Amino acid sequence: MVPGLNYQHGMRYSTTVPNEPDTHDDFKPTNKLESSGLSLKDVVEQDVRQNPVMIYMKGVPDVPQCGFSALAVRVLKLYNVPLSARNILEDAELKSAVKSFSNWPTFPQIFIKGEFIGGSDIILNLHQSGELKEKLNDIAANQKTE
Repeated sequence: MVPGLNYQHGMRYSTTVPNEPDTHDDFKPTNKLESSGLSLKDVVEQDVRQNPVMIYMKGVPDVPQCGFSALAVRVLKLYNVPLSARNILEDAELKSAVKSFSNWPTFPQIFIKGEFIGGSDIILNLHQSGELKEKLNDIAANQKTE
């Protein structure tokens, strides 16, 4: 095994950047959060404030990487609302910042209109009781008028 290389389903994924002189800086991986000048706390606050439905999850909505994240996305997609998400598996510091912001230890974490709602179990309970529809009603209505 070569350090910095991972093999998954027969494909090779590199976790390091080659030190080749012909590798242009534009093609090197970057951390957009790091280069924005915002603290991670500011990023989380901005995410929650600017996105009607924000989910911090393992994976992304199209490819959740845990059952709880998959359940939360499946329930939220029933309401045809814009869903913004960040993959907490890509950045351990972001994961810690979200936990500090919400004072909640587990993921996914869902925020609706700036309010921390909870995880997949709470979203499912709100859906089953009809309360989630009420919380998302005006967001869904705004989608139809745009």
